[in-house]
Amino acid sequence: MTATMTPTVTESPTPPVAQPLDLTATGPAITLDATDRQLLNLLQEEFPLVPRPYVRLGEIIGLTEQETLDRVRRFRVGHILRQVSAIFDSRMLGYTGSLVAMKVEPEREDEAAAIINEHPGVSHNYRRNHPYNLWFTLTLPPGMDLQEEIDHLAQKVQAIRTWPLPTLKLYKIGVTMDMTGEKDRTARENPEERKRFRSPDLSLTPTQIQTIRELQKDLPVVEEPFEEAARNLGLTVPELLAAAQDFIDTGKMRRFAAVLHHRDAGFAFNAMAVWVCPEERWEEVGRTMASFRAVSHCYRRPVYEDWPYPLFTMIHGQNQEECIALAEEIKAATHLEEYALLYSTKEYKKVRVQYFTEDYARYLDAEGRSQRVTV
Repeated sequence: MTATMTPTVTESPTPPVAQPLDLTATGPAITLDATDRQLLNLLQEEFPLVPRPYVRLGEIIGLTEQETLDRVRRFRVGHILRQVSAIFDSRMLGYTGSLVAMKVEPEREDEAAAIINEHPGVSHNYRRNHPYNLWFTLTLPPGMDLQEEIDHLAQKVQAIRTWPLPTLKLYKIGVTMDMTGEKDRTARENPEERKRFRSPDLSLTPTQIQTIRELQKDLPVVEEPFEEAARNLGLTVPELLAAAQDFIDTGKMRRFAAVLHHRDAGFAFNAMAVWVCPEERWEEVGRTMASFRAVSHCYRRPVYEDWPYPLFTMIHGQNQEECIALAEEIKAATHLEEYALLYSTKEYKKVRVQYFTEDYARYLDAEGRSQRVTV
């Protein structure tokens, strides 16, 4: 199979070679008891869309509302909890995006990453232990051309080579770190896709767009955390929560939940496992990989002449051995022979994508480029 996007090339490629780098997990900066860990799991799975969510969370684990709030505030202070907000499906909002792999000169990695980070569509940017050393995600609103932006960034950072790696098939997405340690990392779940495929919605109303802007903000840790957003929108809290539930029901929002600072929570190893797989087995193997509880993301992406890996799985572990063990379990279950593990060795940027903002237009104006951007 050939890719639908053309990689930017300025010299012959280097064969992909991955040598894991040792990262030491420091673990949480605060002491976590069993109830803390249970609460962190609940926050990641689904934050209650009710007026007083900390009452509901407390009832599940046997705490009062105030005790629950106090623990969540500790998670903030301890730099374990990154954000609580809506997690939207970019495609369903009319946005386009891609994972991008770039090879730059090692001595220019930090400089190149800083240039890439300036783009408002870049939400994640990592150095990985691979000759293609910078890996980032780029998400664009309607009116911006994905290939044009990738080419522009490649030129700005003087990339040696660039691979656009858009999602061709999504088998699973949902990052939840098991903080209790009680769940079997190799356990299998129902491999069926959780939601049926839907077409992107390009006809959002102004009210819906304003609601998305509010729900993507980090939720304050207070008794009634939705009050401020509802007030900003001129809605009652029940009206706001009904709109949020409608976004979930129509596939625009994946879920409303917490995201952790993985390394500070004790998961220092972020392994991207990439797999060689014959085309006739893509669907079968993709579903099998997605069934592993410890696989947070599973995609099919383009292959190139020098990049033979169509299937990607993201694995988070407390150490390198955990990642390798899980990859070997996947290998045994799928009967695949060839894979590579790419580890994050430096995090340059990790933020939530911000939808329907003026940032894109400002970025283009600052560069003297004129493109129609829908916000």
